Amino acid sequence: MSALRHVVLVDPYIPAVQLAEHFRQAGATLIRVQSTKEVPQVYQASYALEGYADTVVHEDLATTVARLAVYAPVAVVAGCELGVPLADALSSALGLASNGVELSEARRDKYVMIETIKQAGVPGARQLQVTDEEELAQWHHSLGGRVVVKPLRSSGNDHVFFCDTPEESVAAYLKTAGTVNVFSERNAGVVAQEYLYGTEYMVNTVSRDGHHRICEIWRTTRLSVNGVSDLVDGIYLMARRGEVQDQLAEYTERVLDALGIQHGPAHLEVKLTNDGPRLVEVGARLSGGRLPVHAQLAIGESQLDWTVRAYLDPEGFHRLADEDYRKARHVGHIALVSPVEGALRGYRDLDAVRRLDSFHNLQTYLQPGDRITRTVDDMTYTGSVLLLHETEEAVLRDANTIRFLDGPGFYELAPEGAEA
Repeated sequence: MSALRHVVLVDPYIPAVQLAEHFRQAGATLIRVQSTKEVPQVYQASYALEGYADTVVHEDLATTVARLAVYAPVAVVAGCELGVPLADALSSALGLASNGVELSEARRDKYVMIETIKQAGVPGARQLQVTDEEELAQWHHSLGGRVVVKPLRSSGNDHVFFCDTPEESVAAYLKTAGTVNVFSERNAGVVAQEYLYGTEYMVNTVSRDGHHRICEIWRTTRLSVNGVSDLVDGIYLMARRGEVQDQLAEYTERVLDALGIQHGPAHLEVKLTNDGPRLVEVGARLSGGRLPVHAQLAIGESQLDWTVRAYLDPEGFHRLADEDYRKARHVGHIALVSPVEGALRGYRDLDAVRRLDSFHNLQTYLQPGDRITRTVDDMTYTGSVLLLHETEEAVLRDANTIRFLDGPGFYELAPEGAEA
């Protein structure tokens, strides 16, 4: 068995479905590890058992390591946020390229994460790990301004609240503490952080032996709608170089070093404030939202390709990692944001969207007959449009047109009490 190059993917759910295919195309044989006995509900429709030489459902570290050691794997890679701690432990126990376990908690726990980078001298937000209502109210009052309240571990903007008063912060804490998060886990704690004003960027990286590759830099646009102060409605791929990009890249590398991310992919969300870059959070795994797939359309490669290279061709990674990526086309990912709720009968003006100059593809997440709700997080978008064009102006114009179309009149609802 060891003559083959086996790669272990831990929790290869979305977006690691594409990563698995890239490893297969590079000649790797894949082993699937499931970190939980049951697949979390959010991933029920986003994984496959086919295409793997073996599947191991994790029970304890010693047993799982013994099962995997038979294959002499060359790499263990986290397939999603949920799999990061186990991937750390397995890669370390098997003696492979690993980020180690010493800072695993800092790579998942959002409070420990920010405290860890600050202890390493990297600027970070003011925050509080919440233990009771009175403490939170006093902290918010002394801080002033807007506060973000969210679970210590979750994803997809699940249970993220933007609070302008101590009373709102306390209410958000009570709504979050002890609830079940997007990974079907009970929230063990809550963090409150100062709200960071500034444009938010996403930086996708891959590392090998502490050598960091900036694979993609994305700029986000935001809306204040449906009671949410900071909802993403557009994501745009940026050129590698520029005043903003250079600041983000330098800050990103400091964050990666502080969190011990020396190997593999990472996805960072960073706000550029008046005081400089500040980390929102980082995932030691592949980017979500199909961003690497979209990047391939614009630059010919992405975080997917670099992850495979880092593990299967380290020499090639080190030789090429410092070369800047170059955009051949401009790409924008535009979210459809529902302001309505009810029984969906259909969408209006989809043909107008398809006629846009930069239109590339359209996905609708809800079908006629489904229940539609107001969009408040990553789980409640109604669809997305991918724009691709040789000119940036066409992408930005068409994005604005979509935002104009995507209002209450875009959704046809059944009358209340009627069948869709």
